[in-house]
Amino acid sequence: MPENMQQDPFEDRFAAALRDTGHSIHTDDPAALVAGGRVRGRRAQLLRRTAVLGGAAGVALVGVGGALLLPGGSSDPRRTSAAASSTSPGSSSAGASSSSSAGSASGDGAFSGDDILRSLKALLPEGTFREEAAQGTDSPMPPNAHVVFDDGEGAAAIGLSLGRVEPGSEQARQVTTCPDRTLVDHDGCTSDRLPDGSLLMLFQGYEYPDRRVETKWWNAELVTPEGQHVSLSEWNAPAEKDAPVSRPKPPLSVEKLKEVVTADVWRRVVDAMPESPKPSVTPEAPPAGMPGKTIADTLAGLLPEGLKVITEGGQDSGYAYLVVDDGKGGSLVQINVQPGMGGLAREIFGGAETLPNGTLITAGEQPGEKGGEGVVMWTVDTLRPDGLRVVISAFNAPAQHEAATRDTPALTLAQLREIALSTQWDAGA
Repeated sequence: MPENMQQDPFEDRFAAALRDTGHSIHTDDPAALVAGGRVRGRRAQLLRRTAVLGGAAGVALVGVGGALLLPGGSSDPRRTSAAASSTSPGSSSAGASSSSSAGSASGDGAFSGDDILRSLKALLPEGTFREEAAQGTDSPMPPNAHVVFDDGEGAAAIGLSLGRVEPGSEQARQVTTCPDRTLVDHDGCTSDRLPDGSLLMLFQGYEYPDRRVETKWWNAELVTPEGQHVSLSEWNAPAEKDAPVSRPKPPLSVEKLKEVVTADVWRRVVDAMPESPKPSVTPEAPPAGMPGKTIADTLAGLLPEGLKVITEGGQDSGYAYLVVDDGKGGSLVQINVQPGMGGLAREIFGGAETLPNGTLITAGEQPGEKGGEGVVMWTVDTLRPDGLRVVISAFNAPAQHEAATRDTPALTLAQLREIALSTQWDAGA
């Protein structure tokens, strides 16, 4: 497999966008800048884990619903950063929280970082706090708060982020939809509509998709009918990365996560945020892709004889997967069908095989990337002259994060190649 297919430029470009944005932000407290961006960053990562394929197939793929998580629009990574800590690191008790947690202490409708911290701590169980950082509605960045909380059972990072999304939009649906367990390993997730019409997702998963470290990440996402978005995350460690696990699980139960994320005060904070200026130029939407259900059905129809489809899934457009079994164990097969990808020709198809009709094609084998023991991935990546990209991968396990159930995937590289080059993808693109 070409060396350049081992890396995921999508992740590199996303990280670069965050760095470029950070260079344009000035703050007297860089630690708060880092701390405040954690919640939104983790949710963006979850969406990417759900929506893109690993390894070569993950290169430059779109996110959930076809939106790249790059600057501009509702997924602007600048909204994943924070600035200006309103408190100094220290220790305090939840019992010391003041009544200002019920509203703005300034009296002018605005909420300071101190207001948000007091509100968050008042909603948490009794315990101590350190590494506090927050920003309020008077900041150029979205309101947020971060604390390290200890209820006597071990220190745990807790992060809150507040913002707006368009009510009823695809983004609102995305952030409150549970990830597919075949694609994202997790212990539990619910997604419900509350009596007031709000959408609420409660997720219990892991910081690392391959679970190389048992850091748990639990997350609550609330989107109200008015578009108020509240995101709350917690870990069973004092930091989401590079910190030893300090307790068996995060401190807040699922019921407590729900109680905190649905507190009325957060809706008032969002209402106090200044309106974002409308962009002078509307970003051009990416080309509409083939519906995910159509992709799954087409893929099923192109499978060799003797393969039984066990489960299927995907997203609204551009991506689908099947778990198939030939009698030797489950095998995950996933595929992206994306128009308008001609710009990738030089980026990742250098040295690729060129067919008589101009289609570029690469193929290879590599270890799985999600931690499943003994998992291997076979991939065929194609790019038509008209910019249609078809990437298909097969694994020797029913999910990347599960242990291998067979020696090799259920489809050979030759069969994957035949499927990727099928003219049926051209007809539906």
